[in-house]
Amino acid sequence: MYSAITMEVGGLIRSTKISSSCCYNNNNKQAAESSQVLQHKLGSSSSSSGALVVSQTAASSIPKCLHKGTTTTTTTSLTRKPCLYQAGQGLRSRISKREQSAAMGAKSATMQRPFILPGARADYNNTDTLKDEQVKSGQPGQQVGHSVPSQMLLNTNEASQSNDAAAMQAWKDEISLFVGANEAKWEDAAWVQAQIDQRCVDNMRMLTVDSVDTAKAGHPGLPMGLAEVGYVLWRHAMKYNPQNPNWFNRDRFVLSAGHGCLLQYICLHLAGYDSIQIEDLKQLCKLGSRTPGHPENVTTAGIEVTTGPLGQGVANAVGLAVAEKHLAARFNKPDAVIVDHHTYCIMGDGCSMEGISNEAASLAAHWKLNKLTVIYDDNHNTIDGDTALALSEDVGNRFEALGWNRIIIPNVYDDMDSFKVALLSKPTKPDMPTFIQVKTRIGRLSVKENTAKAHHGTFDEEDVRKMQQKLHWNNREPFYVIPQVYEEFTKNSKHGMQLEAEWNDALKRYTEKYPKEAEEFQNLLNGNIPSDWDKVLPSWSEKDPVDATRGYSEKCLNAAAEVLPGIIGGSADLASSNKVYMKNSTDFQHDSPEGRNIRYGIREHAMAGISNGLALHGSGLIPIAATFLIFSDYMKNAMRLSALSEAGVIYILTHDSIGLGEDGPTHQPVEQLVALRAIPDMYVLRPADGNEVAGAYRVAISRRHAPTVLSLSRQKVEANLSGTSSEGVAKGGYIVSDNSSSSNGSKEVLLPEIILIGTGSELALCEKAAETLRKEGRKVRVVSLVCWELFDQQPKEYRDSILPPTVLKRLSVEAGSPIGWREYVGTEGKVFGVYTFGCSGGYLDVFKKYGFTDNNVAEMARSLLA
Repeated sequence: MYSAITMEVGGLIRSTKISSSCCYNNNNKQAAESSQVLQHKLGSSSSSSGALVVSQTAASSIPKCLHKGTTTTTTTSLTRKPCLYQAGQGLRSRISKREQSAAMGAKSATMQRPFILPGARADYNNTDTLKDEQVKSGQPGQQVGHSVPSQMLLNTNEASQSNDAAAMQAWKDEISLFVGANEAKWEDAAWVQAQIDQRCVDNMRMLTVDSVDTAKAGHPGLPMGLAEVGYVLWRHAMKYNPQNPNWFNRDRFVLSAGHGCLLQYICLHLAGYDSIQIEDLKQLCKLGSRTPGHPENVTTAGIEVTTGPLGQGVANAVGLAVAEKHLAARFNKPDAVIVDHHTYCIMGDGCSMEGISNEAASLAAHWKLNKLTVIYDDNHNTIDGDTALALSEDVGNRFEALGWNRIIIPNVYDDMDSFKVALLSKPTKPDMPTFIQVKTRIGRLSVKENTAKAHHGTFDEEDVRKMQQKLHWNNREPFYVIPQVYEEFTKNSKHGMQLEAEWNDALKRYTEKYPKEAEEFQNLLNGNIPSDWDKVLPSWSEKDPVDATRGYSEKCLNAAAEVLPGIIGGSADLASSNKVYMKNSTDFQHDSPEGRNIRYGIREHAMAGISNGLALHGSGLIPIAATFLIFSDYMKNAMRLSALSEAGVIYILTHDSIGLGEDGPTHQPVEQLVALRAIPDMYVLRPADGNEVAGAYRVAISRRHAPTVLSLSRQKVEANLSGTSSEGVAKGGYIVSDNSSSSNGSKEVLLPEIILIGTGSELALCEKAAETLRKEGRKVRVVSLVCWELFDQQPKEYRDSILPPTVLKRLSVEAGSPIGWREYVGTEGKVFGVYTFGCSGGYLDVFKKYGFTDNNVAEMARSLLA
């Protein structure tokens, strides 16, 4: 028998079935009134600031059969139709990419950087799948393949399912160890479930202790302090399927406080993800393991984004929530919903201090991302000590002022249900994101509890012994897992498997009813880009009017947006200057989330972090992030994470040299290009004219698993500089002009006397200087080195054909830092760059002051030839 309950969960109405056969306290009337009870209780308890305070009083009034996990079979069906996606479609194999990288190895080149295939990571080696040493009894063994919880998920034979009575007896035996048989209240369903929840949490804490002590490294403070939060999220709140970690309509989880990754690893293991097995927990922080010191999405299935630098995850979570809201607006129908999931994020005190978190939170409220929940680990500790050393404001008040719902959990340790209520109840402002402020104690149970010393490091033997005594964990082997803990966690995992099956059925119905929209949706999810999409890119002739490369970019972007519906993004309050606006779409706003133009305001750092979330949502979106090149410094850390997490963000950075003129040295980039080029896997393209801009777009769009920078000018350049090639951009460097070929008809290959190498607007200076030198009888080659990274990856034969090793007279010309150019000009060549800051003035005057004229370039070449 089932009792139907309607609950408001995160702004969505869910129809929940409660099984009377396994519910200790079955009360249909009580269950039917649960929605009103939840909202009434939450609304009746508030702080002086207006934030909701969820405590034992509120949680205790909820029908026991509603929120007691072990005793409830929850089969949730959304009143709006669920969503779907074919398992594994549209997702590349990162391992095959890494294997390819390893097989390619490294190549050397004369006078050039080593050949490095993008994506090759120094810490990667193709080891065998790590073994799971946990047998069902909870004792170490030699199991290979699927982990214990994963096997439970795979086993759908009812005859093999655990007997309810036997399982409850096992729990009674376990609980009796902790509370004593005489103190047990077996007739009290709420008491029993509370003990089960607590023993699951106790087990999580001991796994943290064992992992850190085995590794002799790690950050146990957060996993110990937030064990209850992690348990409720994975056991009761989130929807996911460990058998298909990439199921599109799963809820997303981001650990912005990435140093606490053990919490995520342990939850993933207990929930049944094969990517984290007991052996992986033993390999914490070890070279080549699937449990690195901070979560990495390219290493471990189940990790959505790579986090570590504090605050970044908050922006990533906002990006994930933007993707959901945008796609829901584009594809959901009144009678068919295929995009409907939540994003959860844990942030800490350090995250709250980083400016990116406030930038992102401000936008989340402005956009009314009501399916975003941020959980604040409010423990008042950082590495140096109590947060009072450097922080006085009330962080929760700050989020509330931004417009967020604010819920305070004052005592999650004695009232775990209060956090569950906060997660599963409709907030006061249902159209806004939710901030849950959980008062915690870092390093819970350790002698270092509630001190900065608990943040990282191991536990001494006496500390471990005392924790074992407190938890009645004596005489248990390290990494012991109570067998019933697996059963408890996998209940929600099995529910997720059911939800995915329902979602796939819904997608089939959607496809039948809305075939056109379904085709576009599937193409996005599968990452399908038409092979001939680039035919829409414009081409320019020498007769076309001059424009800045940012102007040519505007035409390319708008052309691409017509045939690539995944393009989404915008500028940090510089859309008109960056020329980044898609004219075929509206703005993304809370009342028009289908829009593809995102207005970030003056928040460069958050823009980059949000773009990473958009790219890593797994829905085929192609994020664009634009600002001045000089302001890339504001977002450098997020850009680095784009490369590290293989996020295909396209950064459009304009005003790319001292040539921007009047704004002066504060806005004139010098060292920015070399800094971006130094980021592994980041392609930096600096096109010289309209046709090279089109070629740069081809490269950028093709890189769906790595970021790209388009460095563009403010000053005008020729639309078609004679000799440039849109196709040549794909090789990173190519010959623009060369007059050294034989004039007598022989097949003899003649080499130039000197090679002029340029990028961007300076390529035209090289070409004009070459024309002057040729009139003087010199053999001159001009090379466009539009992208160092692409050029370095070409075969040695090709690179040597462009920059012959025997031609030692070389001159590079770029209005930026000279660092890095020596590798291309060699020891006898000359690097012409900017060695100091710029100055204010008309761009032609500034260029002349710094020597960037064709006459000066020609004179430098003459000095080399002399």
